[in-house]
Amino acid sequence: MNSRSILVMAVALGMNTTNAWSASADNSTLEQGRYLVRAADCAACHTQEGGTPYAGGRPMETPFGIVYGTNITPDKEYGIGAYSADEFYHVLTEGELPDGTQLYPAMPYTAYHSIPRQDSDAMYAYLMSLKPVNIEAPETDLSWPFSMRWTLNFWNLMFAGETPNNAEDQSDEWQRGRYMVDVLGHCGECHTPRNALGAVDTDQHLQGSVIAGYEAPSLTPDKLAARGWTPTALQTFLREGISDQGSMFNEMYLVFHHSTRYLRDEDLKAMSVYLMGEDPPDARVVDAEHSASADSPGRRHYLNVCAGCHGAQGQGVPHVAVAMKGNTTLRLDHPRNLVKVIHDGIDAQKFNGFERMQAMPGFADKLSSAEIAELVNFLRQSWGGLDAIIDAAAVDELTGNSEE
Repeated sequence: MNSRSILVMAVALGMNTTNAWSASADNSTLEQGRYLVRAADCAACHTQEGGTPYAGGRPMETPFGIVYGTNITPDKEYGIGAYSADEFYHVLTEGELPDGTQLYPAMPYTAYHSIPRQDSDAMYAYLMSLKPVNIEAPETDLSWPFSMRWTLNFWNLMFAGETPNNAEDQSDEWQRGRYMVDVLGHCGECHTPRNALGAVDTDQHLQGSVIAGYEAPSLTPDKLAARGWTPTALQTFLREGISDQGSMFNEMYLVFHHSTRYLRDEDLKAMSVYLMGEDPPDARVVDAEHSASADSPGRRHYLNVCAGCHGAQGQGVPHVAVAMKGNTTLRLDHPRNLVKVIHDGIDAQKFNGFERMQAMPGFADKLSSAEIAELVNFLRQSWGGLDAIIDAAAVDELTGNSEE
């Protein structure tokens, strides 16, 4: 008896078809559903730090207020346990709950709009196989006028719809990479600028944006190559969370932890083909010789507060701190992330196997804004191959210390 026959019998007997659907799913369907849920990075938004997976509660800052990830376990009171497969597909791809409530586009239904029904059903079967968690997530309550959900109907008319695909002549691998990046991975939600109404600017697809004070850098082929990326390095970074170009931190670390480390090698390769092209540009190599003065204030700051972990020559220390040579953060056009990392620090990071990086302290209490600027300039000139310099005022602006 196949799964559809089981569902028909369940309806005839008055059984709960949601449980019947999950119970009738074979192991391969459940495994595929788990893979797709991970590829879609659902846990990153629907799991509170230290909380039960998929039980919701994680706060997400937006320009319009805080949105909370909801409970997507099969709990019937607070989760999605009462959803049918049809309703789940509609919520996933249209952003509208069964009762007609419109979700805020912090839930990336505009990207998920292109998820095929077969994949949605596999995701549904997996989520319904989980243990229900009877936890209510905090209710999102944005300030007026954003609190009026009915206005989202007009927003959807303007900005939601089919994801354009004008590259039918591309290879199957490229198309798969596009699905993994643009649809399931919804990378553009963070790496594409948004307009004043919070919609991604499709004319600047994957050209970088600022999220919670940090830059989600451009993922275009030329910009990736300019920062030293190759397709192989990109695949390693996504799979391991660390490569010669540095390690994942901030919001991207959650993406690695919940999603990219589980992806199959063929999908990681397809993503690199989509992002960098079938014929990728050559990675730019930066001369390791210091262009900054050996006795500059920036170098003295580096030796005083950085060299103990990153090495006097910027070589890094395995399992302790990444190398400065080839580090992508030093090579970004804008110094925002480097300033923020030095000022705020980075939490300890645990990667695959025994690989990890210890916590990096912030130096806001040890270095003045002028000293941070000198250190940043030294790092970017020495190992980033950049000539642009910043001053204390720029540091104050980026760290929120500027006077009103």
